Amino acid sequence: MHTPEKGPANRFRVIVVGGGGTGAAILHDLSLRGFDTVLVERGESTSGTTGRHHGQLHSGARYAVNDQESAVECVEENAILRRIARPALELNDGLFVAVSDEDEAFSGRFLESCRACGISTRLLAAEEALALEPNLTPGVRLAVQVPDGTMDAWRLPMMFFSTARSQGADIRTFTEVLGLESVAGGVTGVRVVDRRAEREYTIKGDLVVNAAGPWAGQVARMAGVNVPIRPTPGVMVAVRGRLSNMVVNRLSPPGDADIVVPQRNLSIVGTTSWFVETPEEALDCPEGHVEMLLEKGAELIPGLRQAPVRAAWVAARPLIGDKKEESGRGMSRAFRCYDHRAEDGVSGFVSVAGGKATTLRAMAERAVDLVCAKLGLDPPCRTRDKVLLPHQAFFSRG
Repeated sequence: MHTPEKGPANRFRVIVVGGGGTGAAILHDLSLRGFDTVLVERGESTSGTTGRHHGQLHSGARYAVNDQESAVECVEENAILRRIARPALELNDGLFVAVSDEDEAFSGRFLESCRACGISTRLLAAEEALALEPNLTPGVRLAVQVPDGTMDAWRLPMMFFSTARSQGADIRTFTEVLGLESVAGGVTGVRVVDRRAEREYTIKGDLVVNAAGPWAGQVARMAGVNVPIRPTPGVMVAVRGRLSNMVVNRLSPPGDADIVVPQRNLSIVGTTSWFVETPEEALDCPEGHVEMLLEKGAELIPGLRQAPVRAAWVAARPLIGDKKEESGRGMSRAFRCYDHRAEDGVSGFVSVAGGKATTLRAMAERAVDLVCAKLGLDPPCRTRDKVLLPHQAFFSRG
């Protein structure tokens, strides 16, 4: 294990709550900047939303029309992940497919919005799209090729964890936060329980970063502050057989069952969307969702209707917003960092919420920039160019 050289950041311990992709990327960034770091996760690493998404590496095209902030974040981070995490990615591109008059009419706004966001596009006639993806519906009108791809939802965060641990990071799984320690209105650490040993203890720190995804609101309430997380579950279903090589999207505003993601020898159809009060409510697939996903997905790839179902599951998106939105479709996928000293008068505590798996590195950079500013430090971020260690390195000794 490498021990970072002594420097100003070494004087400070930063505790990260949440062992998903965002927590892994924050731990990596903190470790590269020289901080003494500890991460706690109540389950196994990536056992929450991170390990349950369909694994799309977004080009940003899905959000270009109605959520341009998210689209720009995605296209920028897509390029960075290709440099630093290539072994966890499949750069197979994506197709946005028009199968109706409405889809075809939407293509003009879509192409214009992609150009505005810096997303490269290639307009394809129906016969060109079918030559690339023969399993598409014969009724395809046109398609647009974009630089989407797929990621391994487990390997990518484990590459961040591997690299962070090589820099001396302390990663504690099955360690649940019971509460936040505080003195004079400031957070000074976390009270945790080691679920394997059933032992409670306190970890002291100079600053706590709340990166708990859809649970971030619950962690924030331990400090008496609000992070407006709306846990927004979605069902996904995997069928046997790789029915497309590219990520196939419907050329329309985001909706239910409008994405098919190839993962190894499976095809994953997603997703649905609704709100719950707590992530724990998002454990079961509501009746009818799987059937609807297969039926609507077959409008893009008819073979989905006959393919054997391998699995169906639910993941809760950690969206930021109020209760005016009905389903979450209109809510931005952009992320936000919260300085709870400036916003709520609680020092020693910051939160990061929202975002996409594609933007986890950017979320970490902004969160750690905030940590550094609060501690009066200015070490530069190095994660844009630091090639990550392979995921296997996490399990190696020495």
